[in-house]
Amino acid sequence: MGLGPRSLHKAGRRFPAGDKRGRGAKGSGRPPPGRQRPPDRSSEPAQDAHPHLSPEALGYFRQALSALKEAPETGEERELMVHNVLKEVEAEALALATNRTGSEIMQELLGFSPLKPLCRVWATLRSNFRFVACHRCGVHVLQSALLQLPRLLGSPAEKAEEDVEEEEDGKDGPLETLEELVLGLASEVCDDFLFYCGDTHGSFVVRTLLQVLGGTLLESERTRHRGSQSPEAQRAPTREGKPSDFEVPETFLNRLQDLSSCFLKDIAVFITDKISSFCLQVALQILHRKLPQFCAQLCNAVIGYLSSRNSSADGSPLLLFLRDQTSSRLLEQVLLVLEPPRLQSLFEDHFQGQLQTLAAHPIANFPLQRLLDAVTTAELLSPVFEELSPALEAVLAQGHPGVVIALVGACRRVGAHQARVLQLLLEAFHCAEPPSRQVACVPLFATLTAYEVYYRLAEEEGAVPAEHQVEMGTARALGEVTVLGSLLLQHLLHFSSPGIVLRSLGALTGPQLLTLAQNPAGSHVSTCTSL
Repeated sequence: MGLGPRSLHKAGRRFPAGDKRGRGAKGSGRPPPGRQRPPDRSSEPAQDAHPHLSPEALGYFRQALSALKEAPETGEERELMVHNVLKEVEAEALALATNRTGSEIMQELLGFSPLKPLCRVWATLRSNFRFVACHRCGVHVLQSALLQLPRLLGSPAEKAEEDVEEEEDGKDGPLETLEELVLGLASEVCDDFLFYCGDTHGSFVVRTLLQVLGGTLLESERTRHRGSQSPEAQRAPTREGKPSDFEVPETFLNRLQDLSSCFLKDIAVFITDKISSFCLQVALQILHRKLPQFCAQLCNAVIGYLSSRNSSADGSPLLLFLRDQTSSRLLEQVLLVLEPPRLQSLFEDHFQGQLQTLAAHPIANFPLQRLLDAVTTAELLSPVFEELSPALEAVLAQGHPGVVIALVGACRRVGAHQARVLQLLLEAFHCAEPPSRQVACVPLFATLTAYEVYYRLAEEEGAVPAEHQVEMGTARALGEVTVLGSLLLQHLLHFSSPGIVLRSLGALTGPQLLTLAQNPAGSHVSTCTSL
């Protein structure tokens, strides 16, 4: 089977789905954890630089966490239990944080913590910050501590608690406030910025710190903190993540500016190093929302550096980096945060005339998708559409449907070229002619499958396409709806004139509609039709 568009008429094809790119409560029968202590370790040898958590201590914290989950959400007994358990966490903080199971328990326990106990635990870990931040388990404890800030920062209830507990601070000197602890952490990171950004584990702390300083939590980073993702899922955040904002003091934004200056000092490292690049990508998203002028400075620095490299044989030097695994991911984020005038000039200087080549490339097609996602003006969409639209069928055949879906999304967003792109899609899926085939477009779009393949027809190249048989359409069970096929239909249903797609939906049988509604991806299409 050939890959070119003409071969589709000869043998038919199911379009590839797209290439992947990657990487104790009362009555519980056990004593309340807040009233017992983990085994005394005073008789054991002094801890070394890498403390270990005893099985008995681990069992205590596991039991404490279970009891807290079962205890009533409010009440004096619960408050006492939380207070006592977190006292023990403070005493075992380093050993807990660097133990695989202990780290997971500690992360959950921090979610119960009031302001003061969290500050004490944080202060205990601070003297070993580099060790914990670069530890495969400890790093997640630091992330969890930072992620408590939206809950605790500036909370009136926590300020009241601060006044009540002031007497306890006298024992070991005044306890630093949460704001001071965060700023202290930021200073340590700033002093050795390249090290932390380039460390496999330390970079996670930097990325979370950037979000906290900016008062914005990215859904993509919260998800990544909880576990690994598939290559497809790793691609989603730039378009689907929904950041949540919270109030932060002015000192946080000032420190965020300091960190953004650290990126500028070593911009080449953050462009070319895979781990460090992730930190810059997060910084761009945060700065775009909170300090747009600093975001623009970083974008200009990235584009300026890449544009100054050796030119490629086929044009702009930027094209070389669009095909590179690391720098292309950074460029994706740059494209999404550029202001429209700057995006227009970037297209004219580096992308124009190369879109079909980029669409066919296994890596460069992703930054091209982000360019299309960022289009918001007819001035930019028109030249992009004229250059890319003649190759829609070829792009689908090459296994890069994301480019097509992004172009259709741009047409929906800008409100231009909608009738033309729908006609090109009908032609690409071989259901434009004869007109009777158009009623079958929804199953074809949903499954990303050409007409002959979907209905298992054998048509010779050059032969006149057969009329669509209604009986054939109703007898065929709906195929497997793909995520990208669902997105394509959702865009088309939001066009100003979605008549062809609506008629095709109306022609589906009851069982076919039920299959569509019960499919995780297809259900979003059903939702669109009910709006």
